Amino acid sequence: MSVLTGFTAGLLLITLSELGDKTFFIGALLAMRHSRRWVFVGVTAALFAMTVLSVLIGQVAALLPLQMVQRVATLLFIGFGGKLLYDAAVMADETLDDEQTAACRVIRTQPLGLASVGLIPAIASRAFALTLVAEWGDRTQLATITLAVTHHPVGVVLGTVLGHGICAAIAVMFGKFCAGKLSERWLTGLSGALFLLFGGIAAVETL
Repeated sequence: MSVLTGFTAGLLLITLSELGDKTFFIGALLAMRHSRRWVFVGVTAALFAMTVLSVLIGQVAALLPLQMVQRVATLLFIGFGGKLLYDAAVMADETLDDEQTAACRVIRTQPLGLASVGLIPAIASRAFALTLVAEWGDRTQLATITLAVTHHPVGVVLGTVLGHGICAAIAVMFGKFCAGKLSERWLTGLSGALFLLFGGIAAVETL
């Protein structure tokens, strides 16, 4: 797989999956009360760290027999896609209030009293820690691991980081507006379709 293919896959998958996700609203809610610049720094730093870790995990998994890895990756993509399409089919066509509520819960239940670190203010450290807590084990982390198994790791890192950066920028600038305008059902359906597309590609490559 080329770097460009990995970049494109990472960018598309993460941008659609992360837009309106719980970590999206963590950044949005923090930015409503604190410096948007430092919230953006904290959130993107956490997502960058999680991306690099996920790609490294994917590269370790890639050391296993190639055919077995490709089959597992295919099943994961198809499984994620099917689950997301099912969720989209049964949910009401509502905006992203549920994800915003989940983000509020994370912020309330993780009272991290972090101090400033050098020139970095406490809010950046708090945004970093909250994003790591929310992102760990999320479907976008698992998707990044799977992409790193089947695509060029450098391309996946670059595309995924850019996708996260785009979503974080939208969150801190326009998060409150997006909460009332974006349809959770349509975003979930688009994400599911994209997962199925990558699953189909991986299945063809396995054959």
